[in-house]
Amino acid sequence: MRAPKLAVMIFLLAGVAAAQQRNGGTVGGSAPGTTPNLGGANPRAPSITNPPGNNNPEQRPIFISGKVALMDGTAPPDLVKIERVCNGTARVETRTDRKGRFSFELGRSLEFQDASTNGQEGFGGGGFGGSPGMVRGANSSLRDSNLFGCELRASLPGYRSDSITLANIHYMDNPDLGTIILHPITKVDGLTVSATTALAPKDARKAYEKGLEAVAKKNPDEAQKNFEKAVALYPRYAAAWFALGQINEQREHAEEARKAYEQSMAADPKFVPPYERLSFMALKESKWQDLADTTDRMLQLNPYDYPSAYYLSSVANLQLKHLDVAEKNAREAIRLDPLKKNARAHYVLGLILAQKHEFTTSAASLHTFLDAEPGAPDADFVRKQLEQVEAAAKETPAQP
Repeated sequence: MRAPKLAVMIFLLAGVAAAQQRNGGTVGGSAPGTTPNLGGANPRAPSITNPPGNNNPEQRPIFISGKVALMDGTAPPDLVKIERVCNGTARVETRTDRKGRFSFELGRSLEFQDASTNGQEGFGGGGFGGSPGMVRGANSSLRDSNLFGCELRASLPGYRSDSITLANIHYMDNPDLGTIILHPITKVDGLTVSATTALAPKDARKAYEKGLEAVAKKNPDEAQKNFEKAVALYPRYAAAWFALGQINEQREHAEEARKAYEQSMAADPKFVPPYERLSFMALKESKWQDLADTTDRMLQLNPYDYPSAYYLSSVANLQLKHLDVAEKNAREAIRLDPLKKNARAHYVLGLILAQKHEFTTSAASLHTFLDAEPGAPDADFVRKQLEQVEAAAKETPAQP
């Protein structure tokens, strides 16, 4: 029985490309260490967070809520710090309650500084300890324009945290960011914050921070000038090279962006974010071997915290007809994503299994995707694919 000829590329890439634009295709989209939501749109309903009489969007506070859970979905064993990390500098915003829940106004922490911040000031706001529930404190809240290079993560000794990018968060968004997953600590080589940043000379760091400020003010020309100055003063400034790549990617200067990301990797080979951006560029350009090679390197550096790398690797290997590798990586992407933040991994697995003539399990995977994303832009097309697969399953003789 021949595998049904499924139109893999058109709709597979349509969903992924749209998602990667939401989560990092523009400057400030994919903060270091973040995992883009590749599973389709997650529209946010308007929230009632506006103070009356305030008509300036950049002056309206942003409220955040969500929960923290272990990989099996259970609550953490202790209260968990919720940190805002902006360009490598962490600030404690609040702590969870006993059930792992948290809620706070972004940038408003309690008066007492948390010991983990060491009294350092960084781009994006102060660092103070918090407590469960909605926080009202001393320092001023952040606005939409201050979140370039920022992400939210959980902090609990003995565990590593997934991260949620804050770059595209706005005051009108649904405040619920979903669940942050904690993973038991395992030794990895890859880093989400470059080790070279701490070695940057004062003038280079100042130029880099001015570039970040220019991005927050939506001035890409000024940002690019300062990032270029930073890397000229300190060629090993991996974070500045990465930011320069983001600026060029936003402006659709693909070659310049690629060169900047490659310079970032050369400056610090263990700094993971530029590998992630290059993988999305390879996906957008349908460069399947480049995508496979880049995601392989990402997984060598950190095989635990990037389910998106397994997912993208499965896409690349499906296109390259390396079906066993594609299946293995799709299953790993699913295993690392128990809450189905990227349900499209089930869709990819379904396509892979169909190509391997495993039609019954293929149909089950396609059903899982449709159950999780019934309103996906390509849902009707996937249903037609499912009909083909189910028909093929009926025609296939049962295995003895």
